Amino acid sequence: MKTLPILFATTSLAFPATAMAQSSGTVDFENNNAIVVTGTRNVGVGGVESPDTSRARAVLNSTLIQHQTPGQSVDDIINSIPGVSFQNNDPFGSAGGTLTIRGFDNTRISQTFDGIPLNDTGNYALYSNQQLDPELIEQVNVNLGSTDVDSPTAAASGSTVNYRTRLPTRDFHVRLQGSVGSYDFMRVFGVIDTGEFTPWGTRAFVAASMAQNDNVFNHRGQIYKQQYNARIYQPLGSNGDFISVAGHYNQNRNNFFGSVPLRTDGSIGTPGTTPSRFPLTRDERFYTVARCTINTTATPGVADTANGCGSTFDERYNPSNTGNIRINSRFTLADGLVLTVDPSYQWVKANGGGTAVGREGYRDLNPAGGFSNCQGVLNDANTSCQTGYQGGTPYYGRDLNGDGDLLDTVRVLAPSQTGTHRIGVIAGLRYDINSNNTIRFAYSYDHGRHRQTGETGLLEINGEPFDVFPINDPLTDAGGNVLEKRDRLSYAILNQFSGEYRGEFLDSRLVVNLGIRAPFFTRKLNNFCATSSATGFVECYSTNTAGADAYAQFNPTIQGPQRRVFHYNAVLPTAGLTYDLTNRASLFFNYSRGLQVPGTDNLYNSFFFAPDTPEARPSPETTDNFDLGVRYRSRDLVAQLSGWYTIFQNRLASSYDPELDRTVYRNLGTVDKYGIDGYLSWQAIPQLQLSVFGSYLWSHIRDDVQIATVGGNPFYLPTAGRRESGAPVYTFGGRAQGQIGPIELGIQAKRTGPRYVNDVNQPIVTCNSGFAVASYCPVNTAGAVNQVIYGAKAPAYTLVDVDVRVPLNFLGLNDQTYFQFNVSNLFDKLYVGGFGGNSLNTSVPFVQIGAPRAFIGTLVVGF
Repeated sequence: MKTLPILFATTSLAFPATAMAQSSGTVDFENNNAIVVTGTRNVGVGGVESPDTSRARAVLNSTLIQHQTPGQSVDDIINSIPGVSFQNNDPFGSAGGTLTIRGFDNTRISQTFDGIPLNDTGNYALYSNQQLDPELIEQVNVNLGSTDVDSPTAAASGSTVNYRTRLPTRDFHVRLQGSVGSYDFMRVFGVIDTGEFTPWGTRAFVAASMAQNDNVFNHRGQIYKQQYNARIYQPLGSNGDFISVAGHYNQNRNNFFGSVPLRTDGSIGTPGTTPSRFPLTRDERFYTVARCTINTTATPGVADTANGCGSTFDERYNPSNTGNIRINSRFTLADGLVLTVDPSYQWVKANGGGTAVGREGYRDLNPAGGFSNCQGVLNDANTSCQTGYQGGTPYYGRDLNGDGDLLDTVRVLAPSQTGTHRIGVIAGLRYDINSNNTIRFAYSYDHGRHRQTGETGLLEINGEPFDVFPINDPLTDAGGNVLEKRDRLSYAILNQFSGEYRGEFLDSRLVVNLGIRAPFFTRKLNNFCATSSATGFVECYSTNTAGADAYAQFNPTIQGPQRRVFHYNAVLPTAGLTYDLTNRASLFFNYSRGLQVPGTDNLYNSFFFAPDTPEARPSPETTDNFDLGVRYRSRDLVAQLSGWYTIFQNRLASSYDPELDRTVYRNLGTVDKYGIDGYLSWQAIPQLQLSVFGSYLWSHIRDDVQIATVGGNPFYLPTAGRRESGAPVYTFGGRAQGQIGPIELGIQAKRTGPRYVNDVNQPIVTCNSGFAVASYCPVNTAGAVNQVIYGAKAPAYTLVDVDVRVPLNFLGLNDQTYFQFNVSNLFDKLYVGGFGGNSLNTSVPFVQIGAPRAFIGTLVVGF
């Protein structure tokens, strides 16, 4: 490929050999023989690569990545891959978003960073605002329908996203850049490459960045992010062996914003508050959450009422501190025998949620006396007044506001806290039987200690928290017990054994891959609270054993604090082949079986049921994935077209309800998903690159889903034959990048198709309670008195982005110094952002308002 001169300048700090997959073992296995030696297997045009593998895969390298908005999330960058749909919460990548691939939500997509799994150990969620700075990403590759055999994840029933950090450069380099943009966006980034500084070729880099901006809608909150990275790389000999040690730390301090009910009836809401419906115009997107000026006076002897300061969704914080240490290594033990070992450690401290109205008094648990107000005798034959987090309310049994009584309610900070310590290792051994036959064996270990609590903390008069992490100084009750809204300790453990064979036949025109992985999952769960509902509500007494004993005495049918252990094991085969039709065109086929173990939220919900009941043992999800496609690879053109089919059994869908501050689950049974994906990238002339991509998705829920029992009979939603909600029906788009003199200009556009908002594929309605059955209200049925408040689908939308790069060598500067200008959402399109979908057509989902237009200018100085 004839690469434009400017591309050498802009990517000179990221030019190591391409790595095609996630772990060092998979990289070594795929790079061995078939992919490297032939010279035509890794072909890239315009930053898009099409590796010759049996899986449907697309790869974006730094040529394309570096033209995107500086600091942008990698999950937004892969939006130009077919089958991928990402709705960014803001234009800059620091506020999160919603990712689906082939209709699979982010909890079913395995994402890895230099081989280590990034999915949450509890609910398998991905957090797009906690990813690596894009300036340091060598490449990102997406397996659209299957995972690698050594992938250490419980969230691999869908696709995989693998990105790798670039290597340190062999020569000394410095890169400094500063960005400013809309909504007071400001970002600085710097990286220093040491070059080779020992006789053995040791090299390293250190990098840091800081970004901040105002929330784009509410004129209130802010987004702040800082990140630090380092890597040291030691080559071992000249045969590709190495040891690499890298570290990463990321800190986010974000306010929530832009989440509104998906309805268009009525007014937008009261000025100074969050909108009560989705905006109808671009101007309606912007609202103001007024600063709280209420100063409630604490009066002795009076039952003072908590004020509302800090109670709105937009006043909530979502802080996170995350870090990891990654080691990658490769050792040649003998001719044709290679060992790879990738150990890692990860650490997380984060929370999300809002406030609660706490009570200074106690709660009576004894129903015999009609529930005392607990202002007199606390415990007698008819009264049992206790502290604890009960019925969704914290009871402290002590004065909180300093007025000397226990009569008041006080608003307190009450987020859901998570702390994780996670160690892992992927070890692989490859053996070349001969030049045409290779085998490998791998072992993957993943051990996550997942502590989930819910401490409370004090708020300032204006509703701002004294500390966004109340776990640092939690409130206690009269007995010194820390009150917890949840209190559980989980161990997520994986031991996985895998093997793969690759054989080349017919003069290497036919390549066959056969693999198997056998994961052994263990979930050791400790719930220190009583589970009072099947949807996750709990009653927590922390170290107040008297309160816990009293609750158990008066609620004998409720499952109290306990420990349960779950085991999920499976044997998962994979098989694939590629066949070269010509030197440039090939066919590929792949089959894989996937498994998703229930997340901890779902498993803890099962604690509501007695241990010996079927409901106490949630079933895992399984998928059978089929891909069939054709590729074309040449110096100036790469293309891929594939059809795929997935049979999804025991499909468990989920959505987050910010009002309940919990995830709501629904089981859709068996779902068939199938579709078409394709992309093409073409170097039309040396000064012009063109690319297009597109996908179409079908999904088919096989059966009606039972959601309730009415009059002793099961009640089913009419979901049979319907599509799953939340995923776009189609996506397509393209990018053109050209050079006019010294200036580079890029323009990219993507059309995202309509998304159903519920699994019955019907409009959202309000319904008279006399007609609604189990909260379901049929539309256009005689006797139903309902009002359509939103259609069955979120409309399709098109986003256009522009990037312009101007080298500054005309000012006497070097060719690594340039100015880049980015515009996202060029035409300022109003659209529905991310949402998870619902089952019921009477349930109004909360959705994000799509990110508005933004301008960003960046000065990059390199030497």
